[in-house]
Parts: sequence; C-alpha cells; structure tokens
Amino acid sequence: MLLRGYIAFISGHKVSRNTLLRKISAVHSFISYLITEKVIENDPFDLITAPKKEKRLPRFMSEGEAGKLAAYNDPEEVRIKEGDYKFAERDFAIFELLYSTGIRRSEAAGLNIGDVDFYGGFVRVIGKGSRERLAPVGDKALNALRSYLNTRPRPLAPAMPLFLNHRNGRLADNGLALIIKKMARRARFARPLNPHAIRHSFATHLLDNGCDLKSVQEMLGHKNLETTEIYTHVSLERLKEVYDKTHPRGDKKQGRG
Repeated sequence: MLLRGYIAFISGHKVSRNTLLRKISAVHSFISYLITEKVIENDPFDLITAPKKEKRLPRFMSEGEAGKLAAYNDPEEVRIKEGDYKFAERDFAIFELLYSTGIRRSEAAGLNIGDVDFYGGFVRVIGKGSRERLAPVGDKALNALRSYLNTRPRPLAPAMPLFLNHRNGRLADNGLALIIKKMARRARFARPLNPHAIRHSFATHLLDNGCDLKSVQEMLGHKNLETTEIYTHVSLERLKEVYDKTHPRGDKKQGRG
C-alpha cells in the first residue's frame, strides 16, 4: 500500500517517532479533507496501525540541585551580589511555592493572595478544566511568601494577585517562566530550567521519598492516574542507576579490577 510505503520511507531516514507522527498527522488531515470533498470514499488509515507517540521521561532536578537553586537565589545573597534587586523576595517565593506544591506555572500566576491559607498550609488552585483543588504547601514556601508580601505596599486585599510584575499588575505565566530561567543561570546550572521541570522534580522527589502514587496524582491535579505513572518510571530509572553503581555485579561495576 502507498501509505505503508510512505511511512516506511520516512522511518528509513531515522527521524524521531514524534517527527514521524507529525508527518503522518499531516497526511491524515489531507486525506480527511479529500473524504470531506468526496474526492475519495475510504480512509486508508482504517487499514493500518499508526505508531504510538513516544513517551519521554520528564526532565527534573536532583534534590541537591534544588538546594543549590535555593541557596544561590536566597534574597540576602542576591542583594549582596547584585545590589538592591527589589524582586528578590518575589522570585524566591515563586521557586519555593512551585517546588513545595508542584503546581503548574499558569496555576501559580493565577493565584490571588486570598488563595493562600497560611494557617492551614494549603493553596487553593484552579487547574485544567477549571477544576479546583487544595495543594499542601510547606513551611519554607509559606515563610518565603510572607517575606515577599512584607515587601508589598499596604493594604493587601485577598482579591489582589499574589505575584506582581514590575508594573504592579498580575505576573503572567511566561514572565514566571523567565524568572525561573534567570534563577537557574544565577545558580550556574549547565542546562536551562523551566517551571514544568520543577513540577517534575516535586513529583519525583515525593516518590523517591516514599509518597504513594495516588497522593501525588491528587497533588498534581491529574485527572487520570496513568498521567502520573510516568514518574514511577523516573524513580525506577534512578533506582537502576544506583543499583548499577553500587551492586558488585551492577553494569557500572563490571570491568573494575
């Protein structure tokens, strides 16, 4: 069949599976158009099984890297090295909140001051599909938020945005991403960092330290448990890496004298 030949031809060029799927999707869209226009009657895709999307393990920080990011971006350290940078408390609070809760960058940008329960240790988050959830938040993040809010002009109202930009408007989620990127550069990270990698780090570190998958699902706001299961693969990969380095017959031990 011509379609199978095309897929085999593209595959022979050693492209990634996701690139192959994009090309197949373009052909499928064109065929759907031909069917709509009654140029052809049958969909040849009904006769083949297209390859599935490649699942990539998410990037994440080690616990040591998370500590390094916090240390290099401590507001006092930032002011010593960079002068009177007035957003140091805000940036630090953003990182601590993301790492403490695992919330998405859009969810963090959408928070108001009243969404933070400083006494109960929760933040009220509006996630995908307008689903509301309560995310636990740790003391370090709450303290960072308090320090940041203490730099804000009074009075503070519950309906005010939690994070402000330099114009005193709500900080957009892309602005939040730029802040995390800047913090990673300040900490001399070898690779770029984004808020989603912090979310991945949150989930991975919870599982590494014994948290159950169902609880991680609820904290991340995943509708389906299958979405959360990718983090078990990350943890297993790390477990295998430790095994290879430490077991007498692990892969990394082979060949040593």
